[in-house]
Amino acid sequence: MSMIRPFRAVRPQKELAASVAALPYDVYNTEEARKITAEEPLSFLRIDRAETQLPEGTDPYSDIVYRKAREILDRMLSDGSFIQEEKACFYIYALTMNGRTQNGIVGCASVDDYVNQGIKKHENTREDKELDRTRHVDTLSAQTGPIFLTYRPHAGLKQLTVSAKEKPCLYDFTSSDGVRHQVWRIDENSDIGKISQIFAGIPHLYIADGHHRAASAVKVGLRKRALDPGFSGDEEYNYFLSVLFPSDELHIYDYNRCVLDMNGYTAGTFLDKIKDRFDIAPMGETAYRPEKKGEFGLYCSGSWYRLQVRDCPSGTDPVKCLDVSVLQDYILAPVLGIRNPKADPRIRFVGGIRGLEALREMADRSGGIAFSMYPTSMEELLAVADAGRLMPPKSTWFEPKLRSGLFIHRF
Repeated sequence: MSMIRPFRAVRPQKELAASVAALPYDVYNTEEARKITAEEPLSFLRIDRAETQLPEGTDPYSDIVYRKAREILDRMLSDGSFIQEEKACFYIYALTMNGRTQNGIVGCASVDDYVNQGIKKHENTREDKELDRTRHVDTLSAQTGPIFLTYRPHAGLKQLTVSAKEKPCLYDFTSSDGVRHQVWRIDENSDIGKISQIFAGIPHLYIADGHHRAASAVKVGLRKRALDPGFSGDEEYNYFLSVLFPSDELHIYDYNRCVLDMNGYTAGTFLDKIKDRFDIAPMGETAYRPEKKGEFGLYCSGSWYRLQVRDCPSGTDPVKCLDVSVLQDYILAPVLGIRNPKADPRIRFVGGIRGLEALREMADRSGGIAFSMYPTSMEELLAVADAGRLMPPKSTWFEPKLRSGLFIHRF
């Protein structure tokens, strides 16, 4: 069973929503975030990356940064830029990109469900990133970035979503990247009850994106429990801000790889090294995007090739069967020497949204070798999570990205 409950959202005034809404904090480095906040003074990056509001050179992990974030949030509440709902509600958050819409239910998920593995994850977290968001959440007494959760489709939730969207929007704007963002409020007690009841019958939820934000919210919640002698389980810190999407509405993009050198190989000797594992077809100068599972694009020395693995791993191990695992186990580790892709400085990961030209340019600049991937499927993600396993680093790239600043959960 999954515990999902409504909350009294802190959210921007309608006329400010488009200006406040920002991509997740970890999409930008400090320099890029400074540029965004200079161009848009209301951007939520002022809170999520508060070092942008302090002198250049400020350590982004210093105490003053987290205090600055709290100061800005409190000020925007006091000046009316943000308002707080009088009543605990759910919301529908719809994102439309390239003609495809995904509809999420905004609510709060349970710390206990996360701890008890009712909310399943598919990747590890990095301690440094986790610590940063833990301090951010703790200092603000709020979760400012929603966790991107998914669940297997449910007809009842789909119908409630359709009904909610018949009402006027709270927000409706298109961001600079062409994504349309629409929000509807669900405040009828009967509908609120139905949503919570349906989720109570769903055995598992899955983290699609936001593993670090989820881990940080849970750590803060557990810490507050330990310090609260009157802990009952109903306190807001026992829940964290989430947007829950049916898995059939989500789209995973390819997450491509570039190794910055050829580990001593020439194009010819490299191809000779892998020919026992892969069928190799020259594709000339035209970028090759794989068309099916088990297929890879390879770029080196100005030419593209199509690789088809000869013997795809089979059996019950859902991780070994992933294309990202095949590439890692058959090429990156044994041939190119990338044994720990999470830490090796010789490898770069390029989201498919950037296109194959960006991949080619990176390989040309470095004198390295690049691989275009067939996207991991949602069913593969769910299978790995259901098995209690973890995917290799950078296995999934979701678009469109949820905006931060449209919903804040205070505790």
